[in-house]
Amino acid sequence: MKSKTVYISDLDGTLLNSHSEVSEESAMILSSLADRGVMFTAATARTPATVQPLLKECHVRIPAVVMTGAALWDFNAQRYIHPVLIEPEEYSRIISTFREVGYIPFVYELPEDDIMQVYHTPQLNKAEAEFYEQRKHLPLKKFHLNGIPEQANRAILIFGTGPKELIHSIAGRLKEDCQCSVSAYPDIFDPETALIEVFAPGVNKAAAIRRLAEHIGAERIVVFGDNLNDLPMMRVADLSVAVANALPDVRSEATLVIGSNNDNAVARFIDYDSQKA
Repeated sequence: MKSKTVYISDLDGTLLNSHSEVSEESAMILSSLADRGVMFTAATARTPATVQPLLKECHVRIPAVVMTGAALWDFNAQRYIHPVLIEPEEYSRIISTFREVGYIPFVYELPEDDIMQVYHTPQLNKAEAEFYEQRKHLPLKKFHLNGIPEQANRAILIFGTGPKELIHSIAGRLKEDCQCSVSAYPDIFDPETALIEVFAPGVNKAAAIRRLAEHIGAERIVVFGDNLNDLPMMRVADLSVAVANALPDVRSEATLVIGSNNDNAVARFIDYDSQKA
């Protein structure tokens, strides 16, 4: 009997091509597979505000892992599932550490209405400004550039992007000062820029894909990735697949390496594997 397999792909640098899009061919393959009952979804650092339009043509029918595992997103019900919030006391410690190095991050709060509220100051560095401009008009997310909350009861993500030396320095301090889950990794489009994500303790893609597999009753997990924040889920999957453009550390830990994100490699592999799984 075939095992019940779920295929879970990172987005940026993995399923998405160099234009940050799901190609027409990949969308056609994935939508056809979904219509035949193959379970496919994404595990990404993105929020539903960008995940939903990106995967619109892929006919995804199961929840996606969003915000590096801080929640699942139910496409059908249009709501978050199992959000993991940062405790108010921990939030205060995290923000204090950021302030000590003179950096203000984006703060994401999740109200009960599932519309993400994002806070920052009016002062944005170049990477932050590009991030904001690409997202400021999206539904499911509302930006406030009038400062970050001094206290927060429903913070789910603290995010920053900037020079790699600064970002990695902040990550190192947070790991010493706080109990939070910290991930710092390079921007795939600019090697001199890095990104940092701070979540509640225990949040990562590995914990989230296990939660998802239990939620949908999957017996076999196949994952695809390219960057350092994909390593936790690759280490717990039954089959871990790196795209050819993945970072060296990711390729070395993967079970196998396929074509690049510009070759429709993820969709083609799922099509192949689902026929023999």
